[in-house]
Amino acid sequence: MSTPRQPPLALTVSAEARKSLDPILNAGSPPRLPSLVMQALAAPMQRGIAKRRGRQGVTEVKGKMAGVPVRIFTRQGVDAATVSRMLINVHGGGFEIDAGSLSETIPLAARMEAVVVAVRYRLAPKHPWPAAVDDLLAVYREALKSRPPERIAVYGTSAGAVLTSQFLARLKAEGLPMPAAAGVFSGSADFSRVGDCEAYLPPILSGETSMQVVAGYVGKADRTDPLLSPIYSDLSGLPPTLLLTSTRDQLLSGTVNLHRALRRAGVAAELEVYDGLPHAFWTWVDCPETEDAFDTMASFFERTLSR
Repeated sequence: MSTPRQPPLALTVSAEARKSLDPILNAGSPPRLPSLVMQALAAPMQRGIAKRRGRQGVTEVKGKMAGVPVRIFTRQGVDAATVSRMLINVHGGGFEIDAGSLSETIPLAARMEAVVVAVRYRLAPKHPWPAAVDDLLAVYREALKSRPPERIAVYGTSAGAVLTSQFLARLKAEGLPMPAAAGVFSGSADFSRVGDCEAYLPPILSGETSMQVVAGYVGKADRTDPLLSPIYSDLSGLPPTLLLTSTRDQLLSGTVNLHRALRRAGVAAELEVYDGLPHAFWTWVDCPETEDAFDTMASFFERTLSR
């Protein structure tokens, strides 16, 4: 059975992005490999992305917060111990690999006077929901010991975007203080239904829908549990949220549906949709649109976090 392929990229996409993406899109959706194999492949991929971006004058320190492994990034001249603002990153990777703790963090650390903490949360299928949310919550509690919530933001891409919305729902359920802002980038808040975009876009991995891909993360949980699928929860009181997606993103539906739900709940939610680009393009495409996406993220966090 042949793998479905996407049509050619539109001319509204930059020439740099078309050059980079055409070979990838022409190859079709990659096969789904065992988790341990994907984890082994992800590490050198992340290092390669970081090397291409030249680290952008950003330093990295590996450590732990509340016993959870983290990567801590700061721009040269910024002291992680004393800088007032913190961004907590929840990386993407389908809940089973680390596909973003370098690529999603270095560009923001380079753009802001803030410490950026990437949470190396426990991975599925060995550790299904809510293990990753538990790890994020532990790191956040630790962060609150050194900074007030109005100086902290939490954000993530893909699986990390899902975890971000789950984390916010968990904070509300436990009556904990909300961070100043959140970023949900190419995500979803509904594990019970496949969005419309998946009806016509080729799957991200092999021939599986997102519902099948995340089975190891969901485990035996009820897919309409409001802490697993926050679209079913009361979203009022959540912090200002930036949502990013693109028109070739299989999770476009999930992102825009969450945006509408947030707006209905009275949350100050902003939505940016990029034309013609694929799922989570900013994590791996070297192109003007990627730089614009990170500029948009940084600008939002600059506006919403206290100094």
